[in-house]
Amino acid sequence: MPDWINAEIIGNHEWTDNLFSLRFRAPLGEFKAGQFVRLAMEIDGEIVARPYSLVNSPTESELEVFFNIIPQGPLTPRLAELKPGDFIKVADKPYGFLTVEEIPDARDLWMLASGTGVGPFISILKSGNAWRKFENVVLVYSVKTARELAYQHVIAEIGTQYQAQLSFVPVVTRERIEGALNQRITAALESGVLEQTAGIRLSADDSHVMMCGNSAMIADVTELLKAR
Repeated sequence: MPDWINAEIIGNHEWTDNLFSLRFRAPLGEFKAGQFVRLAMEIDGEIVARPYSLVNSPTESELEVFFNIIPQGPLTPRLAELKPGDFIKVADKPYGFLTVEEIPDARDLWMLASGTGVGPFISILKSGNAWRKFENVVLVYSVKTARELAYQHVIAEIGTQYQAQLSFVPVVTRERIEGALNQRITAALESGVLEQTAGIRLSADDSHVMMCGNSAMIADVTELLKAR
């Protein structure tokens, strides 16, 4: 069982009616970019906990998670209502292996995210390890509507700093938006449009792929990559 520590809410940003970013302070200690923590609240006399990836880099003092509301879920509707000054519980240790330290050396790193799965990749892109380890980094971020493309200002700042290395490919599947692909990641991968847009060839010899988000997307892309 984890040891729970108190975390003070610093901010709660509403991206859409369903998407929120929660910022808080807690003496969490060291973690690696890409890892997740467990947040918890006491509900009806019981501790209800769920895992959430950290969006902040390991060097930032404020912790941040990005989540969507699950209407029938016990926790996310309550997290969305938290205000600065409120408190939640956070497990004292981070977990997870979605980190660049776990990836063998390669020339190119592809990050394929859908929905809130972009969170750990933002954390990784904010830290320095990916830029030291890979020549090129491709972030593919898929959502249904343009309003759901969160953290665009953060991605733009990272792109300015690492413009020679970062290729950002936004994907909006249910709207046609200038500068964004209008098809699922799997379709863009099969047609070659994804690599054409990124300007980088995805190959077994030179590339590693990290995925986070919808389980169907991960399974389908995995099968496509295996076939290649």
